[in-house]
Amino acid sequence: MEVQWILLCHGLVTLLVLVSFLCGQWPIFEGTPIQRIHHFLTFGAYDYFQRFVGFVFGAKGANAISSVEYFCCDRPNPILQIIYLAIVGGTYFLVANSSFGYIPGYYIGEIHRYTSLLAVGVGVLLFLLTCFSDPGTVKADNVSQYLSAYPYDNIIYSEKECSTCKIPKPARSKHCSICDRCVARFDHHCGWMNNCIGERNTQYFMAFLLWHTLLCIYGTVAIGLILAGQIKEFKVIDILTVYYGIENSFRSLSPHVVQWLLGAYNTQILLMVFLAIVSLSLAGFFGYHAKLCLTNTTTNETFKWQEYVSWQRKLNEARASSAALKASISGMSSERKPPENKWRAMFRRSPLKDVEVVVTNNIYDKGFFQNILEIIMPLSRRQLSLQTKSKSG
Repeated sequence: MEVQWILLCHGLVTLLVLVSFLCGQWPIFEGTPIQRIHHFLTFGAYDYFQRFVGFVFGAKGANAISSVEYFCCDRPNPILQIIYLAIVGGTYFLVANSSFGYIPGYYIGEIHRYTSLLAVGVGVLLFLLTCFSDPGTVKADNVSQYLSAYPYDNIIYSEKECSTCKIPKPARSKHCSICDRCVARFDHHCGWMNNCIGERNTQYFMAFLLWHTLLCIYGTVAIGLILAGQIKEFKVIDILTVYYGIENSFRSLSPHVVQWLLGAYNTQILLMVFLAIVSLSLAGFFGYHAKLCLTNTTTNETFKWQEYVSWQRKLNEARASSAALKASISGMSSERKPPENKWRAMFRRSPLKDVEVVVTNNIYDKGFFQNILEIIMPLSRRQLSLQTKSKSG
């Protein structure tokens, strides 16, 4: 039973770390331990490590760490791509080596030997498509397409020139400091893909997330069916109920069945837990980006709107405070009024509560179907096809 508790604790800790690392910056986790863990994983741990290296090895060690950080975080590099291929290849090898010997079984057919390889192959293909596709690089010869595709909303986007590329900066674009290029409908720079996610490869990125979520669920269910088949083949339930006199109920049998599985199939159990945790993380990540796509918003724009709303709220609060201060000064300079009741003053509404609510106005949100169509068929490509037709006509 101790092994079961260790496995359970290991799974929960792994899930907490993954969720904190991938999703800890989301607004829903603000002020929670998940946000603090995310800050430690993404900033605090490295900061302590950098101080330790500087203390032990001096300036040379600190400079070496800074050089490695620049290569890994500030310039395009294939490190995370290699790690992805190693994770996928290693996981598939472990699953094939530990579980394919039980296929076919009672609940799973031999075809899954081949469908699993096909599913992994499709996943790698989507990964490569996302990695090496053009995200929508804005250049001097195609900037007109992007300028006509997305109008300026004059709120978070206004007409300006890119200070690095020295070309007009289309609405919804951003200059990626890592790739050193302007990207249309910029979402974010993905280190796993070693590429930006922009207008022309968002569909590949979304397909990658969805497929890998389904792939991990498929692996979890397949291993579960293999284990269920082994329980059936060895008649574990019959042995426990007939020979050991255990009550034939889920609550009574499950601890003994789990203990038997951990003793005989611990590798498969670990793989199943790992795939289940990764599928949950990928599902959350896919759900977040699906919501962005359905509202025609990008990750970059989400942060821009947060900054705009925060700035507007502070501006409105400052105006309300200024108006309240003027009213109090004018009241003091006017004729002296009888003192206000203390209880009434205590429950009087604060002028800050009357601050106008800031409403975001996303002019790019054109409805469910149009937003989906824009992901599948980007506007700049449609603009290019229309220009081609007009020239040929």
